[in-house]
Amino acid sequence: MEPPRPSGAGAAPRTRRARCWGWGCAWPGPARGAAGPQRQAGSRELGLRAGFHLSGNIREPGGPGEPERLYHVSISFDRCKITSVSCGCDNRDLFYCAHVVALSLYRIRHARQVELRLPISETLSQMNRDQLQKFVQYLISAHHTEVLPTAQRLADEILLLGSEINLVHGAPDPTAGAGIEDANCWHLDEEQIQEQVKQLLSNGGYYGASQQLRSMFSKVREMLRMRDSNGARMLILMTEQFLQDPRLALWRQQGAGMTDKCRQLWDELGALWVCVVLSPHCKPEERAGWLQLLSRWDKLDVCPLEEGNYSFDGPSLQPTVAPIPGSEEEEEVAATSPRHTVFGRALLAGELHWNDAYLQRILASDSYGPSLTGSVGGDKPTFDPQGRPLWLGEPFPIACARVDTLRAHGYPRQALRLASAIINTLRLQRRHQLESYKQQKKELLQKGSTCITNTEGWVGHPLDPIGCLCRALLEACRLEEEALTLYPDSGPEKRKVAYQHVPVPGSPGESYLVLALEVALLGLGQQRALPEGLYAQDKVVRNEEQLLALLEEVELDERLVQVLRKQAGLLLEGGPFSGFGEVLFRESVPMHTCARYLFTALLPHDPDLAYRLALRAMRLPVLETAFPAGEPHPSPLDSIMSNRFPRWFILGHLETRQCELASTMLTAAKGDPKWLHAVLGSIQQNIHSPALLFKLAQDACKTATPVSAPPDTTLLGIALELGLQVMRMTLNIMTWRRREMVRWLVSCATEIGPQALMNIMQNWYSLFTPVEAATIVAVTGTTHATLLRLQLDTPRREELWACARTLALQCAMKDPQNCALPALTLCEKNHSAFEAAYQIVLDAAAGGLGHAHLFTVARYMEHRGLPLRAYKLATLALAQLSIAFNQDSHPAVNDVLWACSLSHSLGRHELSAIVPLIIRSIHCAPMLSDILRRWTLSAPGLGPLGARRATKPLGADRAALPAPGCGSHRLHHHQPLAPHAHQPAALWGLH
Repeated sequence: MEPPRPSGAGAAPRTRRARCWGWGCAWPGPARGAAGPQRQAGSRELGLRAGFHLSGNIREPGGPGEPERLYHVSISFDRCKITSVSCGCDNRDLFYCAHVVALSLYRIRHARQVELRLPISETLSQMNRDQLQKFVQYLISAHHTEVLPTAQRLADEILLLGSEINLVHGAPDPTAGAGIEDANCWHLDEEQIQEQVKQLLSNGGYYGASQQLRSMFSKVREMLRMRDSNGARMLILMTEQFLQDPRLALWRQQGAGMTDKCRQLWDELGALWVCVVLSPHCKPEERAGWLQLLSRWDKLDVCPLEEGNYSFDGPSLQPTVAPIPGSEEEEEVAATSPRHTVFGRALLAGELHWNDAYLQRILASDSYGPSLTGSVGGDKPTFDPQGRPLWLGEPFPIACARVDTLRAHGYPRQALRLASAIINTLRLQRRHQLESYKQQKKELLQKGSTCITNTEGWVGHPLDPIGCLCRALLEACRLEEEALTLYPDSGPEKRKVAYQHVPVPGSPGESYLVLALEVALLGLGQQRALPEGLYAQDKVVRNEEQLLALLEEVELDERLVQVLRKQAGLLLEGGPFSGFGEVLFRESVPMHTCARYLFTALLPHDPDLAYRLALRAMRLPVLETAFPAGEPHPSPLDSIMSNRFPRWFILGHLETRQCELASTMLTAAKGDPKWLHAVLGSIQQNIHSPALLFKLAQDACKTATPVSAPPDTTLLGIALELGLQVMRMTLNIMTWRRREMVRWLVSCATEIGPQALMNIMQNWYSLFTPVEAATIVAVTGTTHATLLRLQLDTPRREELWACARTLALQCAMKDPQNCALPALTLCEKNHSAFEAAYQIVLDAAAGGLGHAHLFTVARYMEHRGLPLRAYKLATLALAQLSIAFNQDSHPAVNDVLWACSLSHSLGRHELSAIVPLIIRSIHCAPMLSDILRRWTLSAPGLGPLGARRATKPLGADRAALPAPGCGSHRLHHHQPLAPHAHQPAALWGLH
């Protein structure tokens, strides 16, 4: 495969497109309506071309109050390439300045107005001695300050017979161009490239820096496609700056990993080197030089390692049966390989060649002669039964790297031919895999699990084999070539890419678009083990999303829908070779994201197949083996750290994708009870996160209750069932969202109807704690807003109230400390229920109900106008209380004072009964003094003869008397108070 010969050697770039190549694809676009570089640069004058040199003066208008600026521009070119530029401006960008661009465009658009002259050496050869002397003297006179020292030095050397200048025949001519044997390449400012890469790496934490570095990688690919030797030169300069990044040594010293952005840039750098080293047209000495550099870089301590347990010598593409799961051959393949740096694959690519006769045959033509089943050497078939070529004996990622290399170096037709041969091989391999699985299907189904058949996945692989094939095939199907513009992002919005079916030569009925869809689904649906390491696992997810984004750009027609249906069926029947198979390896990558795309695409055309595929993909085997179905795992961290399987850093993300797939199915199944219940069963079996189940329940309830349509009762029932499962899973787990979940469940049951609300009240034991049931469920279920929402008649409303009261009483019996007061409050309007709640409190007092809770209920009773019951509860509380001599700040002080005031107000009998309790429980002198002072006053509302009067009671919250020695009014134990005129004599026994 020889590159095309350049035509018009020595000519300047003839077209604007060719000139745009030299300017760079990452030219920053102006604001909308701004002038282009030609207009910004101003007018041109003195356009002159002498041989292979173009020069001119560019006038640029100055700003307000600034003078006009003049720039002298010179450009050298050779064989349609700009080889050097010079401009008097201050521009130090990676690409050409606006003045160079303006002069180039002027030369292209107004070629006849540019004065054309012969190279200066040709002109000088036509002069005689006098003319030459006059020419030199006038030249020195015009620029005597700049060239006079150089002219004198050259004159001295010429007059010296043995000087070096006299030993060389002829003299250099900058306008004559390079020799035919000399290498020619576009102008590249190496110093500026190094400086810019260094600056961007120092700003590595910013998104813009990563984008600009990726733009420079794209520039390298563009150079490779144009077969410009500057591509490798630029990549070498960038690599050296990457390795000089001071953060590498710091990360290595601290044992910390790289940032994701930096790791992605290194991955792209390594992939680019594979393309460069594997070049199909480079010279052996060039490749040797690159490999020497890569080998030196590979040995540096700071050179990053390739993350993930990907092998360098994986199994080759074979049309024969794959290793049986669990066999010795498979175990050998699964053996861990040594770690390699990011340049390891480029060094391996240096051992590959393009001189294989059969490979050359594939690349050379779309027709392969009359033989349909020929062999090379008779040792392996080279065509499938349909007569299509195969590419065997090489690992799949390496074969795809060849496709990417051909595409990168400007061989699109050859890349498509090799891609087609690889896909033919994959098809034949899958066919043999299915036959092998059918033979051992019964045995595998009895086991219920399988060993992994693909130790390394193709999605997320460092060489991105599936992505390489898809991009090469889709590029051939673009409806129209994107026009090359100086400012590709200056339009109002990005234009949607359109694809068309392009037939595959030699394969009737097939198109490259069909092949792209098929190979993408083949890679996405591959059953594969999750790689080791956080970044490698994150890369699997990111590459999967990138592939699906490519597929979503393709509009599905009837032809592609048929391909989707066929591939979905094959994925379901794929056994251990498919992620959708009936048996799964425990640590295989889940298929949730791929299944969501397939479900959405297939649903309008084949709902049954769409649901079967999505339901099969709901599995998350790594959790199914660790936790029984329906049981929660305490937290993702616990499941990650389990010794039963390696660390799954992205487990939380995978569970979220699983939830999204389930939500998509629930929304799509609205109005179809059959599939709704099937999806519910799958959710209950496969989703183990209460938070995600709660989110699903909320989404289902929202979908089932649209604003402008009647609710879907079946979907509401599904939402309620999911909510009930969340309640059961989190009943014994502390979670800050528990109260929110309980309130939502009550509102969901309210949307369904009163029977659902009463059902959760009647079965509260398995769903709620007593506090939740009494304070949230019973109260919220009987609020005025809930009753209005339910629109119940009187008998039905009373039935709901009775159910809530029964719930409250049950909660009070189970947890009297926290539920007694809510139960009393809820039962206020029903005498028998209120009496039952009161009796529960009395029974609990004997069983250990604390004095604080008893005082709280007693105050409630007084507030409800039941002082005798309040007194009873207060005496029970006092019987449990003990305040020592130094506990004058005890939390129960106010409650005791309130109880004393209550007994004082009730009469002499109650007061006499509480006195022994006070003596037995209170041993604090200041507190006793305060009680005595309050009792010396008249009872609230009673006169001397027992008649009622409107005397304001002494507040129970008034501060106690000061302790002895703490104030001017001291109260001593040995000084009894004077008897009050209205104080009963029996009180004197207190002192």
